[in-house]
Amino acid sequence: MRRLDWERITPFLLILPSAIAIAIFVYGFIGFTGFVSLTKWNKLLPDFSLAGLRNYQTLFANRRFQIDMRNMVVFTALFLISCLAIGFLLAVLLDQRIKGENLFRSIFLFPMAISFIVTGIAWRWLLNPGSAEMGSTGVNLLFEKVGLGFFKTGWYTDPEIGIKAVVIAAVWQMSGYVMAMYLAGLRGIPEELREAARVDGASDLQILWHVIVPLLRPITLGAVIVLGHIALKIFDLVVAMTGPGIGFSCDVPAYFMWDTTFQSNRFAQGASIATILLVMVGILIVPYLTYSLGKEAEI
Repeated sequence: MRRLDWERITPFLLILPSAIAIAIFVYGFIGFTGFVSLTKWNKLLPDFSLAGLRNYQTLFANRRFQIDMRNMVVFTALFLISCLAIGFLLAVLLDQRIKGENLFRSIFLFPMAISFIVTGIAWRWLLNPGSAEMGSTGVNLLFEKVGLGFFKTGWYTDPEIGIKAVVIAAVWQMSGYVMAMYLAGLRGIPEELREAARVDGASDLQILWHVIVPLLRPITLGAVIVLGHIALKIFDLVVAMTGPGIGFSCDVPAYFMWDTTFQSNRFAQGASIATILLVMVGILIVPYLTYSLGKEAEI
């Protein structure tokens, strides 16, 4: 009997340290951040006097935060659409069993091996518009050399482009990840389904749209969740590549949170930005987790 009790207790004892660490350093700090967002701690010294929702009211009235939210929506939309489209196209091409597939797959996946910091620095050089003294550099120099000078632009130094230049770098890094997900899904589709569609007279394009794409919906949903999570909390790429930009054209809420908290020492205001980001990520992820758990329960 005693041995049986130890067999039941031992697994709980093994995971107990991790559970305690997660409770303190994840959920405990999340709760503390939410509490701080309701206080008056907007100076270097702590002030835990309750301010209610005043920090949130001030935040939503802040012109910079409004620009950041708009930038985040633009970034997320362009990032998701571009990654899904490019990743799917690359996966379809590789699924044709082309010669040198392993080489191309490695090349497409290579950007995932580096961090957003490295990506940001590299693309900061590539998209540097140059100057009157130095002339064109990076991509602008390439356009100039091949006779496409009319494509030259200020990239991240142009307020009209701003955050879209950051999207280019982010898509370059993450489209290979989407390609790998779609390629795995394509290789998992039985060839018999495609042959049956061909027997019924379907063209390759019809097979792609009416057979393959519907079967890849779970993978598309998973990719949207992962990419959406990255887009909502993007920070390191902006720091390394552009900073807030001219007129906050490249600014995002996560960068504003860091600037507010650690540069201005407005901890309550920074905590309110962090809480809003957490809520947005939760709105994206929780329905997906609920859907996934429901599917597993059905199985």
